[in-house]
Amino acid sequence: MSNKRYSCIGLCNPKSPTNVGSIMRAAGCYGVSSVFYTGTRYDRAKDFVTDTKKVHQDIPLINIDDLRKILPLGCTPVAVELVEGARALPDYTHPDRALYIFGSEDGSLSKEILEWCGDEVIYIPTNGCMNLAATVNVVLYDRLAKGNNTRSGPQF
Repeated sequence: MSNKRYSCIGLCNPKSPTNVGSIMRAAGCYGVSSVFYTGTRYDRAKDFVTDTKKVHQDIPLINIDDLRKILPLGCTPVAVELVEGARALPDYTHPDRALYIFGSEDGSLSKEILEWCGDEVIYIPTNGCMNLAATVNVVLYDRLAKGNNTRSGPQF
C-alpha cells in the first residue's frame, strides 16, 4: 500500500455559494485532493461562487448523490459534528488518508453518515458555532499543524 497522505472534503447539501467558494480556497491552501458535495441547493446557486483563487480549476469539485460511494481505497471517513461521543479536535490524531465530512450550514450530518464514520467523529470546542467555511479551515489547519498534510492524492 502507498504511503501517500492526502485529504478530501465531503459536504452534505451545502447551501451557501460563499461558503463553498471559501472552502475551495481552503482546499487549495491546505493541499486537499478533491471536494465532493451532495444535494442540489449549491447547484442552484453556484454561478455566484466566490472561489476567488479559481481553485476549482486545479481541485475537482464534484456533485455526488451519496458521499459513501466515493471513499478512496485506504481512506478513513471522518465526520465533523458536535454530537455525544465525538472527540475534541485538539486531542485528535488525523488519519494519513482522510475524507472529512461536514454538514450543511443549517443542519446536521445524518445518522447514516455518523454510523458510517464510526469512532471517527470529531468536533471543534468553541463557545458558539462557527460557519461551515471556518470549520473546514480549522480542521485542515489542525491537520497541517499536526503534520498530516501533502499536496498529492488519488486521482478520480
